[in-house]
Amino acid sequence: MEPSTSASSNDQWDLIIQPQRSLFDLHLGDLWRYRDLVMLFVRRDFVSVYKQTILGPLWYLIQPLLTTITFTVIFGNIAKLPTDGLPQFLFYMSGTVIWTYFAECLTKTSNTFVNNAHLFGKVYFPRLAVPVSILISNLITFGIQFAFFLAFMGIFALRGSEIRPNVWIALSPVLVLMMAGLGLGFGIIISSLTTKYRDLRFLVQFGVQLLMYATPVIYPSSSIPERFQGLIKLNPMTPIVETFRYAFLGAGSVHPLDLLYSAGFMLVIVFLGAVMFNRVEATFMDTV
Repeated sequence: MEPSTSASSNDQWDLIIQPQRSLFDLHLGDLWRYRDLVMLFVRRDFVSVYKQTILGPLWYLIQPLLTTITFTVIFGNIAKLPTDGLPQFLFYMSGTVIWTYFAECLTKTSNTFVNNAHLFGKVYFPRLAVPVSILISNLITFGIQFAFFLAFMGIFALRGSEIRPNVWIALSPVLVLMMAGLGLGFGIIISSLTTKYRDLRFLVQFGVQLLMYATPVIYPSSSIPERFQGLIKLNPMTPIVETFRYAFLGAGSVHPLDLLYSAGFMLVIVFLGAVMFNRVEATFMDTV
């Protein structure tokens, strides 16, 4: 018996899987150790979207272009909504590009448990790896569409349009981080709830569309009546969209306190989402 006892005592374990001890034990260290798996998920999410399509990656450019043209015709030319003196095309494209990143992060992470139940039930890995990979793959898409937007900015600038980029551009990485945090927080909260309440899956797409109309994507904040200004500012995406548009196009306004509100809201929603996600993770296979 002694040799086996000795061999057992010399075993070296790389990973110990144990029950959750606390709602605040998020296993972020495990997430870092599984970073290679996260990047595999990123590749899967990015490549599989338009796999076996005729136009392939061109859809990443076609979608914001068609959306912008539609908004320009309907809201700019027919509804005659103001654009703070900016070219209508650039105004709507700026809102479309930034809103699409937030909306995609929210809608895709909201299906984390339901869409990956078959994978979660077979092998262990930190479950947060899936929503984090969605944020990164969507960030790549955002980068492509943002470069597309910058190209149109250059074209309009060469044609003499009054575009005034300014130092607030330096805040762009923070704005993207805030959008990602809001999309992640709301998404994993909804994902945690959909393990029991499947109706939420059908409400997400509809809810995101409604939220867009409560955000200055197709209209500037300056066009909102004074009595509704406080209400529209409760939306944490409002300061982000307005700051982005002001930084690159020079129209609109920036309010640091409103940005601080959005940042604080983002931190709270990510924390609540992580706690709920952590709690549901232990038992969701019984309900999915």
